[in-house]
Amino acid sequence: MASEFPGANGNLVAAQAPGDNAPALSVSELAFALKRVVEDSFGMVRLRGEISGYKRAASGHAYLTLKDDKACIDAVMWKTGVGALPFRPEDGIEVIATGKLTTYPGRSKYQIVIERLELAGEGALMLLLEKLKAKLGAEGLFDAGAKKKLPFLPRRIGVVTSPTGAVIRDILHRLEDRCPTHVTVWPVMVQGQGAAEQVAAAIAGFCRMPDGQRPELVIVARGGGSIEDLWAFNEEVVVRAVAACTIPIISAVGHETDTTLCDYAADVRAPTPTAAAEMAVPVRAELRAYVRDQGTRMERCARRYHERAGERLHALTRLLPTPASLLDPQRQRVDDYGERLRRGLGRRVADARGELARASGALRPTLLRTRLDRCADRLAAVWRLAQSVNPENLLARGYAWVEGRGGQVVTSAAQARSAVALSLHFADGNVDARVERATSGGKREAPPPSQPSLL
Repeated sequence: MASEFPGANGNLVAAQAPGDNAPALSVSELAFALKRVVEDSFGMVRLRGEISGYKRAASGHAYLTLKDDKACIDAVMWKTGVGALPFRPEDGIEVIATGKLTTYPGRSKYQIVIERLELAGEGALMLLLEKLKAKLGAEGLFDAGAKKKLPFLPRRIGVVTSPTGAVIRDILHRLEDRCPTHVTVWPVMVQGQGAAEQVAAAIAGFCRMPDGQRPELVIVARGGGSIEDLWAFNEEVVVRAVAACTIPIISAVGHETDTTLCDYAADVRAPTPTAAAEMAVPVRAELRAYVRDQGTRMERCARRYHERAGERLHALTRLLPTPASLLDPQRQRVDDYGERLRRGLGRRVADARGELARASGALRPTLLRTRLDRCADRLAAVWRLAQSVNPENLLARGYAWVEGRGGQVVTSAAQARSAVALSLHFADGNVDARVERATSGGKREAPPPSQPSLL
């Protein structure tokens, strides 16, 4: 029996059977037909699932997979939708996606084009918060050792908050009551799309202010609300701006029971914006009272110290000796020394007179004359000896005194031969001479004709 399908008879080329009205479809025709069926049948849908494999392409589009415990579906979100998200999608977060169901013919798969992405309840939001908290905490943004100390009395305070809410009025009113100071308000959105970026930019802007305008303290404040309302202060951009700020920051976001990641990154957390103003400055009246009390205590302490010092001085003066008791022994000693001195001088004069009398009796003119004669004889003998060795006397007897060029006395023939010129000293004057050197044949060399010589 012949087959009812074309090609079943073993033909290599497909042939259309008689009466067949279903021509073969191309792959593209089938893919786009399926695309139209899916889009027309489902249209806009809402899916609940867990994000898996989230990634953002260089074009700005986001690709992810939504899954539950039994199935999964691919999803895509275009760049404009990703930029409008109030949170950053991460794997493991349960969300509700709203969009159109379609197919992607290029890979023969169906997918959902997400137009709106929301967290599936507060549980998913808290899970996202905990994951971000763990990530930033691991980087050290919440370390207690990095916290800066608040200034005691800041002259300028910067406030980052909404300019129209009750928060800024409460802060200004509380500062005015406690201790008026200069306040600079940087107006920002505190909720909704773009709020996190404005808050981060305001904090960085305060840090970039020049000296003289930059505040010494910054307060980031917002009123209470739900976790969604406060979510801008959980954004990573705000947390990093607070942690990087060089100015001490007080975080006053929400009520006392509300906690955001901004509170962990700030140097001090205030339960309310009003409490932040109370932390920022002391009470002026209390400060004045404290200064007065310290002044009184200091004055009382100085007075007490002075009184005690006077008492000690009075007690010491009673133990000190009187001037008379100190000087009387010295006066008596001076009198005693004076009396002893007069007696000693009298005895010394008497002894000197006795010695002078004894010496004057032994002195006679005959003894002095004999001693002078002896000294004269000795002096004459010494003079005769000096005259005998005087070289001037030897010159008168025919001797000569020879000196070299430098004035040194020549005492040998060797010194005379080595000298170039000599000076002969006679009793009646000096004569310059030049030494002749003997030749090898025993003849003497004549001196140059220009110079005289002694033969």
